[in-house]
Amino acid sequence: MRFGISIPAFADFSDPRALAELAHEAEVAGWDGFFLWDAVFFDPTFHPMADPWVSLAAVGLSTQRMQIGTMITPIARRRPWKLARETVSVDRLSSGRLILGVGLGDPVQWDFGFFDEATDPKTRARRLDEGLDILTGLWSGQPFSYQGEQYKVVKEVTFQPTPVQSPRIPIWVGGWWPNKPPMRRAARWDGVCPLKRGGGTLTPDEWRELLSYIREHRTSTTPFDAVHSGATPGDNKPEAADLVQLYANAGVTWWIEPIDPWRFGWSFEVAWAPEATVLMRERIRQGPPRL
Repeated sequence: MRFGISIPAFADFSDPRALAELAHEAEVAGWDGFFLWDAVFFDPTFHPMADPWVSLAAVGLSTQRMQIGTMITPIARRRPWKLARETVSVDRLSSGRLILGVGLGDPVQWDFGFFDEATDPKTRARRLDEGLDILTGLWSGQPFSYQGEQYKVVKEVTFQPTPVQSPRIPIWVGGWWPNKPPMRRAARWDGVCPLKRGGGTLTPDEWRELLSYIREHRTSTTPFDAVHSGATPGDNKPEAADLVQLYANAGVTWWIEPIDPWRFGWSFEVAWAPEATVLMRERIRQGPPRL
């Protein structure tokens, strides 16, 4: 089991320098991963926000061993070739520590709707799948062209440099369980980072069911990460370890601690409270719920 944190680059953490400092603190506290939300707008309160890729560059320079990445990047509102440049640049800058989390993107009514972009989930799913085809094709460093429904690379191109990681940057796929299409998509890649449809937290038994479904659709024997999002009490290590053990027994390989105001009881679509920042920093400094 490895342990990471997921944090929105909003408000007090909308400055890449603040995120770099926070990531350094997280690494010192013993966390294994530092993941940023990837959004342009999150809700109508219009929080100040940082660009995740500029921020991850700062984070990569301020850390030495932690995995870093996004959780998640909605490829449907990205140009895949631009994302290829960003991901490879951060992977090389961090000496091969990047993980790319991908998905359809929520909340769609704000992050897509404010810009009159496609909100239809089937359209976004097609763009996600084609975008992943293009990303991996470009990352290969081999001559590449593409003819899809959503994207085209008409003239053959060769993308250099390639990622540090081989055969490529790991891809984790997000989605709402028990929706099946995102799980089938995840089975084709390197990991799954699901959320529970309707709210709440996936239980260990739900994880067993989810992973059984993914195994039915895996065509590769390469390692596969099961990434759980859940909160643990930083001031009660035995209780936290007991909780995490239940998920480790179910096959979970990463525990991602949400570090945001909402885990502490603040409501969505309200202004970020300074007290929330204090609590977020405190939970990071308390460290991961090691087994």
